[in-house]
Amino acid sequence: MKKNDFLFRFSTFLALITLFGLQPAKAQKKASLTDGKKKQEAFGKYLNMKSESGYKDLHWQFLGPTNVSGRCTDVAVVTPKGKNFTLYVATASGGLWKTDNEGTSWIPLFDQQASTSIGDIALDPSNPHVIWVGTGEANIFRSSQSGAGIYKSGDDGKSWEPAGLENTLTIARIIVDPKNPNTVYVAAPGHEWTKNKERGVYKTTDGGKSWDKVLYIDDLTGAIDLVMDPEDNQTLYAATWQRIREKWNDPRVEEGYSKSGIYKTSNGGKSWKPVNNGLPAAKYRGRIGIDIAASNPDVLYAFVDNYEFSHEFDEEDTDSYGRPKTGVIKGATVYRSNNKGENWKQVSGRTEETKTYMERHSATYGWVFGQIRVDPNDENTIYTMGLGLNVSTDGGKTFKRLRGMHGDHHGLWIDPDNSNYLVNTNDGGIYISYDKGKNWRSFTDRLPLVQFFNIGYDMDEPFHVYGSIQDHGSRRGIVDLSRGRDQVPAVAFEWAPGGEGSTHAIDPTNSDIVYSAGFYGSMTRTDMSKPREERTKRIKPRVYESEPPLRGQWIAPFILSPHNPDIIYLGMQYVFRSTDRGDTWEKISPDLTYNDPKKIGDIPYQTVITLSESPGMYGLIYAGTDDGRAYVTKNGGKNWTEITKGLAKNKWISRVVSSNYKQSLVYLTQNGKRDDEFTPYVWKSEDYGQTWEDISSNIPLGPVNVTREDPFNKNILYLGTDAGVFVSKNGGDSWEVLGDLPSTYVHDLIVHPRDNVIVIATHGRGMWVLDAGKINGR
Repeated sequence: MKKNDFLFRFSTFLALITLFGLQPAKAQKKASLTDGKKKQEAFGKYLNMKSESGYKDLHWQFLGPTNVSGRCTDVAVVTPKGKNFTLYVATASGGLWKTDNEGTSWIPLFDQQASTSIGDIALDPSNPHVIWVGTGEANIFRSSQSGAGIYKSGDDGKSWEPAGLENTLTIARIIVDPKNPNTVYVAAPGHEWTKNKERGVYKTTDGGKSWDKVLYIDDLTGAIDLVMDPEDNQTLYAATWQRIREKWNDPRVEEGYSKSGIYKTSNGGKSWKPVNNGLPAAKYRGRIGIDIAASNPDVLYAFVDNYEFSHEFDEEDTDSYGRPKTGVIKGATVYRSNNKGENWKQVSGRTEETKTYMERHSATYGWVFGQIRVDPNDENTIYTMGLGLNVSTDGGKTFKRLRGMHGDHHGLWIDPDNSNYLVNTNDGGIYISYDKGKNWRSFTDRLPLVQFFNIGYDMDEPFHVYGSIQDHGSRRGIVDLSRGRDQVPAVAFEWAPGGEGSTHAIDPTNSDIVYSAGFYGSMTRTDMSKPREERTKRIKPRVYESEPPLRGQWIAPFILSPHNPDIIYLGMQYVFRSTDRGDTWEKISPDLTYNDPKKIGDIPYQTVITLSESPGMYGLIYAGTDDGRAYVTKNGGKNWTEITKGLAKNKWISRVVSSNYKQSLVYLTQNGKRDDEFTPYVWKSEDYGQTWEDISSNIPLGPVNVTREDPFNKNILYLGTDAGVFVSKNGGDSWEVLGDLPSTYVHDLIVHPRDNVIVIATHGRGMWVLDAGKINGR
C-alpha cells in the first residue's frame, strides 16, 4: 500500500469514528462532590440503594461499649419541668436523641439523615412539638464532621424535612422568634477546611422555605454565636469568627486577622453595627461566646478566646499532646457589658491567681469551646465551658470548677423556673444536676455515642477488639459468639494500651503482646500478662539532632508483618522497620511526602497515613500519605516507586490494601473530608499501582474511610464510608449497602480471619458486629 493511500484510509477511519461517536476509551475523571444540595441528593440515592439491597435484612448487632458515651454538643428541654420530662440531646456525630422520662430511656431520632453531626437544636417556644436541628458540629475539633443544612420536625422528631442552608456545613446556633414561630435566625460559621460565602447570620420568615443572609462579613468569617434580647425580639447580638482549619494548623488567630467580633441589630437583622468597645483588639480576638441576662437584658457577657500574649514557657514545656509550647496567651477571658453591648469591661483574670486559672481554662485549644451561660434568674451567676464546667457567682471575677462530670464541655441548659436544675453536655455525654452542680446524674450506659477512630483485633478465644476513642483513651471488648452468631451481646469495654488517638496491633501468636501508637506516633509495646507498672515499654524511633524532627499523624499507622509478627512497620514522614518488636529501628524510605515547608505547622502533616505489606511476598510494601502520594517497594524498602499517577490529586489516602489473593493486586481509597468534599474515591490496580481503575461504580457519596478484602472469597470487598457499609461480590464492579445499620461514620472495619465476623468501628455509634458467613457462605 502506498503511503498516500494509507494516510487517506486512516483519515477516513478517524472521521467515521468521530461521526459515530466511536472514540477510543479514555479514563473518566471523577466529578468532585462539594455542593451541599447535591450531597443531600446523593444521600437520597444511598437510602434507595439501602432499601433495594439484597442485604437489607441483615442485622448489625451493637457490640458496645455499654459503659462509655460520647461527645454531645447541645441540649433542649421541654418546659415547664414537673409537667414535662422530655429532653433532646444533640451529638457531635451520633445524631439526635430523645427521652420522655428524664433519661431513664432514650431513642434515636436522626438515624437516616445526610449528616448525623449536630451543631445546635432549638424548640419552638410556642410549640415544643416543633424541633429545629442544625447539622454540622461548629466546634471543628479533629473529629468533627460536616453537616447538610437545617432540618425541621413538626411531630416531636418522628419525621424530618430538610429546611435549607445545605452549603453552610456547620451550624452554631438557632433562635426561634418567640412571637413569630415562622421567623428563625441561624448562626453559620461556615466550612471547616475551605473558604465559602455561605456563612454568617441567616433569617427565615416563612418557616424555613427561604432564607436571607442578614449578616455577612467575608468568605473566611462566619457567625459562631447568636442571642436575642428576651424583651425585644428585634434586638439580637451575633459573634463572628474569622477562621479556617488548615491540614497543618489548628483554627487559630493568624496574622492579618481582624474580623472576629460582636455585632448588634435592633431591627431584626436589617442592619447591624459592631459593638466591640472594650474587647481585645481585633487582631487578638478568636472565638467568642455570648449570652444575655434574662433577668436584666442590659447585661451581656462575652467569652473571648484572647490571643494577647501573657508569658513565655520554658523550652521543655509541652502542650496536651506532647508538642513544644512557644508561649502562653491570655486565652479564656470574660467581658461584661451593662449597657446592651455599647461598652465592655474585662471581669475575669484580674488577679494573678484568677489569671492563671483562666489561662488553663481551655488548655491550648480554646477554639473548641467558647460557650457561656448566664443564670436566667441571677445576672451575676455565669457558667463557662472549657476543659471543665466553671461557675462564677460574682459576675465573672472568680470561678470554681464543678466536679463529677467528664471533661470538655459544650452545652448547658439552666431551668428558668429553677436555677438549681442544670443539664450539661460534654465529651462524655449528658449530665443532670438537681442541686446547682453539687451532684450529677449521668447516662453513659444509655446513650451509645462512642467515637471510635479505628479497630484492631487479637486471636484469643473469644477474641477481643481494640479501639481508640475520642477523649476516652483506648479500650477493648470481647466478641462473644457462644450464644450464636446472631446473638452477640453488647458488652462493657475495659482499659487497653494506647491513648485516645492510637492504632493497635496484637501479636497473633501471643495475645498478651499489644502494640499501640499514640499521639503522633508515640509507640509502645505492652505485655498484658505483667503487673501494670511493668507492662509497657516505649519503642518510638529516634532521630539524631541534626535530622528533621519526626512527623507522625494524630493516629500514626503501623502494621505487624504478616510474615513475622516480630517485624513492625511504622509510618511517619518516613517508613521505619523493626525486626525485634520495636527495640531497634531502621529507616527504610526517604521522606515520601511533598515535604512542603509552607505546610509545616501546629499539626504534623505530610506524613505516611496507611501501610500494607503483601501477605504473599515479604518486602512488598505499599504506603500512602495524608498529602495524597502513594508508593510501592518490592524489595523491603531498598527502592520505592511512586504510584500516585491516576489518583485524585492531593487527597488523603485513607487506606491501601495489598491483596491476599494476587501478588500484583492492590486496593486504595482516598478521603476528601479535609477539602470539604464528599466524593467516593475507590481504586483498584492489578499491576502494583502502575495504573489505577476507578471501582467506586454506583457508590453515590463518600468520604471513604476503609476497604477490606473478604478473607475467604477473593471477589468480595467491603467498604466503610461516612454513611455506612458497602459490599461488592464482583471485585468492585458494583456495590450494595450492607445491612440495617443507621447512618453513621464507619471509620474502620475488620473481618476476623478465624471467626468470620465483620466488626466495624463507627465515629459516633460505637462498634457493631455482623455475621460475614451470610455474605461469603462460610
